[in-house]
Parts: sequence; C-alpha cells; structure tokens
Amino acid sequence: MGLGDWWDRHGVPRVIRFACGMPAIMKLRSQVVPLASGDVFELGCGGGINQQFYNAAAIPRYAGIDPGGKLLEYARAKAVKKGWQADIRDGIGEAIPFEDNSFDTVVCTYTMCSVQDQAQVVREMRRILKPGGRLLFLEHGRAPDADVARFQNRLEPWWKPFAGGCHLTRPVTEAVRAGGFEVEPMGARYLPKTPRSIGWNEWGVGIKAGA
Repeated sequence: MGLGDWWDRHGVPRVIRFACGMPAIMKLRSQVVPLASGDVFELGCGGGINQQFYNAAAIPRYAGIDPGGKLLEYARAKAVKKGWQADIRDGIGEAIPFEDNSFDTVVCTYTMCSVQDQAQVVREMRRILKPGGRLLFLEHGRAPDADVARFQNRLEPWWKPFAGGCHLTRPVTEAVRAGGFEVEPMGARYLPKTPRSIGWNEWGVGIKAGA
C-alpha cells in the first residue's frame, strides 16, 4: 500500500470527521437537518454526523449511501446507538441504488464538493424524490468574491488529494437550480474563524416540481 492509498483509507476519514464536525458547521447542520421528514435519504451519510439532528419520530424510513468504508462503519455504529432502523449502503451519488420517486426528503451536506460528476448527482437526487419532495442542502463551494475565487482556483489542485477529492470551486445553489429544482435559499456566508478560500457556505431547500 502506497502513502496515497494509506492516506485515503485512514487519514481522509479522520480529516473529514474533524473538519465537518467543527462548531460553526455543526450549528448550520442543526438548522438544516431537522427539517427532514417522511421517508428520508441522505447522500454522503458516512460518519453519521447528521444523525443526532434527525427527528426519528418524523422519519418512518431512513436510508443513505457513502463510498467510504471507514465512514460507513461510523454511520452504522451511530444508527445502532440511535436505535433506529437504517438502510445504509456502500454507493455513489452518480448511481443512487434506489427507485424513482422513493423519498420525501433528500439530505445532502458537504458532499457535492467531492463527487465525480456534480450535475449527474443532482439529477439522481431529483430522480429518487417524490413529486413535491425536498432536497435539503448545505455545502461549501465557489466564493462570490473574485479575489477569493481566484485563490480557490490556485489552491484546489493541492487541496483535493489532502481532503479526499474535495473541490473548492464548485457552485452550490446554482448547481441545484440547474438540476431542475425550484430553490428556496436559507443562507449564504463565510464561516467565522475559517480561511475564506475554504469557508464559503450556502444552504437551502430545493423543491422537485412536476413529475
């Protein structure tokens, strides 16, 4: 096993759990995730970080996928501790292993930055939602300030190997809207006490209109 493989298997899961569990991020999660109800699917559920914020009484069915082996172990352990039935599978967002129109809510937090094909993932999330279903998203991405965006472009090639393929320059709300959702923005800002190059966040609700 090379150093890169070792880092991907052992270092990246720990970096993700630490970075995605910072207080400012957890505060945002606590505002978005509890809005989930009905049959819920979570993209990038590895680590189980969001499970503490779900209202299990409002969720008769919970499912999720993540490609990370170690992160999946964390998520399944969290589900056991929470005491609810959870269908947590190994999978990728470009080919979500569930039927069309299966879920009332899809939750996606700090995941679209690291998928291979962002546009395809958004289409897949829309596909598995029932008509009128909601996509709750909370993501970091391309900053609105030109000077910050330029630095993100320079930093991204170095950042991606360290952070498990995480992109700094991807649009967030714009990408959800382009995927066929009617978007209700909830907020957008730089995280406090965080470098602006990695700190721009957007969150909101995407509604699946039509069939």
